[in-house]
Amino acid sequence: MTHTGMLTDKIALVTGASRGIGAAAARLFAREGATIVLAARTEAALKDLADEIPGSSYVVTDLGDTASIERAVATVLDRHGRLDVAFNNAGVGVPPHPIADFPEDDFDLVLRVNLKGVFYAVSAEVKAMTGGGAIVNTSSVGSLIGNPALPAYGAAKRAVNSITESAAVTYAPAGIRVNAIAPGLTLTEMVDDWNRHDPGVIDRIVANTPLGRAADPAEIAEAAAWLLSDRASFVTGVVLPVTGGTAV
Repeated sequence: MTHTGMLTDKIALVTGASRGIGAAAARLFAREGATIVLAARTEAALKDLADEIPGSSYVVTDLGDTASIERAVATVLDRHGRLDVAFNNAGVGVPPHPIADFPEDDFDLVLRVNLKGVFYAVSAEVKAMTGGGAIVNTSSVGSLIGNPALPAYGAAKRAVNSITESAAVTYAPAGIRVNAIAPGLTLTEMVDDWNRHDPGVIDRIVANTPLGRAADPAEIAEAAAWLLSDRASFVTGVVLPVTGGTAV
């Protein structure tokens, strides 16, 4: 029997690809047969990853800047002639603060990248997917429950859920599926930063996770790959919790 990868012959854009879930997704998507264009702000990390993944390339992109997002999508079309699947994973975290003490600059940064960036990434991608396609946005378990330590992050990610659902309905007639994943605690650099500001937060969350551990970024990438693949051909408008059993 011949194994066919879930994403064989797909042209894929992965944002936030320089580290964490995005880098894990790029590696997985390539193993599953996709040709990858990596997008993030840090060129050195992008170059290293592109060197690691055969056939991939990168475009330096500020996912908080609409023009930069549009250039990234245009670059995919210039290089490959089409865009089949997109994983909008770029995001930014800030130190934990309750609402009453939340710095306005941090609020603006979180909303600019995690909400506006996803909104305009979806906008550019659906215009490029003239033959249909699939999009997955990275949300968060924090969008589905109260998030007292990261209220702006949770609010932005809850808005991503709404964007996902609206786009799914709008673009289904064009053959474009739009879904989201809502990861639980995942061992990324962003979570390490959170733990430095709030020592013990990883252990506290793990203690309330039924599977008794945090996720590896590669496990979250698996969920995104399935949703982007033709194996999920009748799935759209879903926000899929990938939480190790954490109740949402």
